[in-house]
Amino acid sequence: MSSYIEIRNLSHHFISNNEELQIFKDLSFSLEKGEFLCVLGASGCGKTTLLRCLAGFIKPTDGEIFINGNKVENPGRHCSIVFQTFDQLLPWKTVLGNVVYPLRINKEDKVPKAEAIERAKKYLDMVGLSSFINYFPFQSSGGMKQRVAIARSLAMEPSLILMDEPFASLDVESRMSLQKELLKIWKETNVTVLFVTHSIIEAIALSTKMMVLGPCPEGIKLVHENNVVSEPGVPRTPKSPNYTECWDLINGVLRNSPSDGDGGV
Repeated sequence: MSSYIEIRNLSHHFISNNEELQIFKDLSFSLEKGEFLCVLGASGCGKTTLLRCLAGFIKPTDGEIFINGNKVENPGRHCSIVFQTFDQLLPWKTVLGNVVYPLRINKEDKVPKAEAIERAKKYLDMVGLSSFINYFPFQSSGGMKQRVAIARSLAMEPSLILMDEPFASLDVESRMSLQKELLKIWKETNVTVLFVTHSIIEAIALSTKMMVLGPCPEGIKLVHENNVVSEPGVPRTPKSPNYTECWDLINGVLRNSPSDGDGGV
């Protein structure tokens, strides 16, 4: 039986100034349904490109991606994506309107209005924003905007959520709060998550598995099952058993590659 996500011999390059830039080459790995994979590595090593290939936004130069047995060739409802920036919301729509909008935009699979509103409210409540549904983005903090973006992704009810450093621009308190919220949601929904981060601490706190990418075009340097002990749905901390050993392993692999990861919260 194949895994939920199968990436087979994936390669991708860009052409810049008539020169070929190889992002990664012959990258292969698999992931089971419901796992939470954190991807680490230096800037430019292909983390975001990998997410965009999984989403179907980029057609890889070579190789294949299968999600739940279906080959990924175009964008679709198989996944949703949460970006780092706060400007991913529509400024002229309310918090509720931003979550409802993608449910109603496609004619082929448009969700009826009443159902879309009910679903949006459900996921906004899940991220703690039920009292803010009539706010506009300009009235919302960075943390609130990211909660809206997460609720919007969940409302699509995808089998896979791709997250590209979604908490990197937040202050420490907001970041830790959203980490707790995300793990709670992940446990409740059993959605599969691929989460890009530069922070070892964040990766250990959230993941079931970690993957380190080396500099272009080196590809995967390490895939490691997160063996730091914690209660399901609760972020791991430096006090958790096996934490130091895990941090030392990931840090050692990253330090052997040029990296701008700070290892911070």
